[in-house]
Amino acid sequence: MIALEQVAKTYQSPLRGRTVHALRELSLTISRGEVFGIAGPNGAGKSTLLSLLLGFLHPTSGTVRVGGQSPRSYVEGHGVGYLTELVAMPRRWTVESALHRYATLAGLVPADRRLRTEAVIERLGLEEHRRKQVRQLSKGNLQRLGLAQALLRDTELLVLDEPTHGLDPLWTQRFRDLVDAERRPDRVVLIASHNLDELERLADRVAILHQGRLERIVTAGRQPAAQRGPYRLVVPPGTELGALLAGAEPVAGRPGQFRLTGELAVLNRGLAALLAAGGVVEAFYPERSRLESEFRTAVGEDA
Repeated sequence: MIALEQVAKTYQSPLRGRTVHALRELSLTISRGEVFGIAGPNGAGKSTLLSLLLGFLHPTSGTVRVGGQSPRSYVEGHGVGYLTELVAMPRRWTVESALHRYATLAGLVPADRRLRTEAVIERLGLEEHRRKQVRQLSKGNLQRLGLAQALLRDTELLVLDEPTHGLDPLWTQRFRDLVDAERRPDRVVLIASHNLDELERLADRVAILHQGRLERIVTAGRQPAAQRGPYRLVVPPGTELGALLAGAEPVAGRPGQFRLTGELAVLNRGLAALLAAGGVVEAFYPERSRLESEFRTAVGEDA
């Protein structure tokens, strides 16, 4: 569905006259049926990559293809569902009229405009807000309106830039359900986000960018081979670990919680010994998600 080969994008800084390398020799393939994540620190090249895929920019070198076509040709011929990082609409538009306008721009015929508008209003919980003006919406409701317009047209490519920005915990959870519902064999759902936990929950694979380079692609559900923690152990307060789990560090202000590092096989033997001695383990889990561990390794602990 999406193929980039040795793509580079450079800009000339108007202030200092120097060359800025936004992307460097990036090669990437994304297949139909995938929910694909893009992560990276600020300035890593995420926005430039999305702009290339949507045809807003052209690469300085290399090739970008979407559905076998140039991005602009694909967008014009097939359409793309797109949520921008910052949702901005005319402040006097109402929720309902905004969606009708975007449905018109998406090329939907009048009957479909009404049906799709009503459908996304219901899916995004905007019924009570349909007659409110954009300027009256909270940040979270504006974000839901942005998601609604991205879903108006049934497209094979859905691009979501920071989709959970401003959403409350309830709608963050509902967004996960929404993405699961949008999965299908002929579609790519592309999500760019700083929220690594969200990407780990949703994406099949995640590309990690740093300083314009593709550092690695992480497949969801795979533990890094060299993972050594830190892990968090929770036991009843007052439990003595002694030599069973050497090096366990108490967590300040959290009675019964300890931080552990080391090879997982070694820690498992210590936990087994603790249980055999009559101890109780209430919880044992990595303090960092798998994706976060890969991310820190890829871009550096200080990024």
